[in-house]
Amino acid sequence: MEDQLRWYSKKSRWNQRCFKWLKMIEIVAAALIPFAAGLRADPLITGGLGVVVVVIESMMGLFQFQQNWTNYRTTAEALKHEKFLWQAKAGPYKDPDNPTLEALFAERVEALISTEHAKWIRYQEQAGKEQKTAQT
Repeated sequence: MEDQLRWYSKKSRWNQRCFKWLKMIEIVAAALIPFAAGLRADPLITGGLGVVVVVIESMMGLFQFQQNWTNYRTTAEALKHEKFLWQAKAGPYKDPDNPTLEALFAERVEALISTEHAKWIRYQEQAGKEQKTAQT
């Protein structure tokens, strides 16, 4: 449980950083295009900025940083919630005489992880379809 919680938190932070850094670079590059055009800069500079914007947007679509960030964060928070319920012996874990509480805890944690994994697969398949559509 703790390993899974750390993994989801770490992956959420990493995807958040990737998304925000790439988005900032994309915004700056896009903002510089009309500026460079207004200065009648070398067409390679203006065109290069356009290429940067397209490449970053394509990478963000391919790697799904924003979706992974929010999905991993949601799963991490759900795991934390389940952990706190377990520790407090609250919610579905109220009955201390129930010998199946550990099994119930394991099943609920696995259900959270399985749900996130299914979402990840759907997003990856969707991204692949969108990439193929864009190429044709």
